[in-house]
Amino acid sequence: MNLLIDSDILIEVSRGRNESVIRNWKDLADSSLALSCSAVTVAEVWQGALPSEHAILDRLFSALLCLPVDQTIARLAGDYLRHYRRSHGLELGDALIAATTAVHGATLWTRNHKHYPMRDVRLWEGAAH
Repeated sequence: MNLLIDSDILIEVSRGRNESVIRNWKDLADSSLALSCSAVTVAEVWQGALPSEHAILDRLFSALLCLPVDQTIARLAGDYLRHYRRSHGLELGDALIAATTAVHGATLWTRNHKHYPMRDVRLWEGAAH
């Protein structure tokens, strides 16, 4: 299984504030799951990063496969925006992350489930502890 990590999770991991997220992250580091992120996630996280966070973010991103946005992903994101922008307040970044997840057959790890109402986007609930 490919697990695509959303921006909110990487922010929590980098800042070490949420014990449940950190515990899941450590479990995943010892698993055989393929861990990835969208190129959009890199931009979202990096734009809000403090200089003191750059080193840890570099380490986090080096542990993930960064999936680019291509035409297939962009078109699907456009479809998502057309269907969910008004009803769910879907924004471009989340549409692109959702489309990346769907196109790559991944499961998305996010704490923002309401941002991803798409039926073809599987959400990861985390490991049971």
